[in-house]
Amino acid sequence: MNVLGIRIDNLSREEVLEKVKGFLTEEWFHQIATINPEFILRAQDDEEFKTILNNCDLNVADGFGISCTFFYHGEILKSRLAGIDLMEEILRLAEKNNLKTFLAASSRGLSTWEETSQAIIKRFPALKIGGTNLNKDITGSRLRVTDYEIVFANFGAPYQEKFLNSLKSAKNSKMRLVMGVGGSFDYLTGKIRRAPVFTRKIGLEWLWRLIQQPRRIKRIWNAVIIFPIKIIFQKRNEQN
Repeated sequence: MNVLGIRIDNLSREEVLEKVKGFLTEEWFHQIATINPEFILRAQDDEEFKTILNNCDLNVADGFGISCTFFYHGEILKSRLAGIDLMEEILRLAEKNNLKTFLAASSRGLSTWEETSQAIIKRFPALKIGGTNLNKDITGSRLRVTDYEIVFANFGAPYQEKFLNSLKSAKNSKMRLVMGVGGSFDYLTGKIRRAPVFTRKIGLEWLWRLIQQPRRIKRIWNAVIIFPIKIIFQKRNEQN
């Protein structure tokens, strides 16, 4: 489905995981994006970001607002899969298949790559992990990540997607899968608590995050108020 010019792949959780397994067996570059209302709004004013998203190998729906958008257009979204949940599944597959994982952590974030690595190793002790802490404006061409099959970045959109996309041109690369994961590092280290499952299911995760991080008020306003308004106007324009 196309939402405000951004492709979203309507797949079940099982179908998403099957695609991920396929990516990890193929010896070439694949990029995954977890699309939420913030991504879509940001892409309206950033043509490069929009192009990157629409050229990703897999765009997974993430966010209650996406489910509502599908319903509003008369379709049923098969599944929502948050970045942290998909990241954990990929880590499990990486450990099982002996694939090296690189963590590109924002130098201004709450969790360093070392802290995130320690949290991951507690759950996946056999996993081989490397990483670095860096500025969100750096390009991937300046990093030596070509020996890693998997790369995660947590700079937030659109920086993480642009950084990861810049890795595509690396020569002699072993990279098979890259994905932006936003606040997932902080969830893994426990510095930010995830909303309870019930809260996530009824679409109130935004309220939970606002209580924990009041500075997110502008982003939440955009996702909860501005995004639905734009979706309504999009449908009306399509009908006229």
